[in-house]
Formats: sequence, C-alpha cells, structure tokens
Amino acid sequence: MLKISELAMPRSRKVTTVCNGRREVWTDYEQAKAYFLEMMMSTEGEERDRAECVYIQLLHGLDECSDEDE
Repeated sequence: MLKISELAMPRSRKVTTVCNGRREVWTDYEQAKAYFLEMMMSTEGEERDRAECVYIQLLHGLDECSDEDE
C-alpha cells in the first residue's frame, strides 16, 4: 500500500497531444488540460469537437491523447 495517496501526488507528468495534425509534448499535465479546456470554450464546430476529444482523454489520465480515430 502507498504511504501517500495517488491523489496527493503532483500531476506534472509528461503528456503528448495530437490535435488538428499538430503534435505537442507537454511537461505539465494540468497546463495541457487548461489549454484544451480554453480551446473548447473559445471555438466552435469541428475545432471545438477536436479539442473536446483531446480534453476528455486528458481527464481520463491518458499519456497520449489524440483527436484522430485509430
């Protein structure tokens, strides 16, 4: 059993995102989430859908998030 719960540990691990063909490596998980949330709130249509797809994957804690169908 862990001495410190996983929720108490900092979420600063690296994450890779691919949105609209643009690949980006983030060193701060929370910064990536904030970026895609802002993008979702400030765009419309297909661009918003792409940002939402990546944001949902970030919420689930994935290390690689993409708006592409695999």
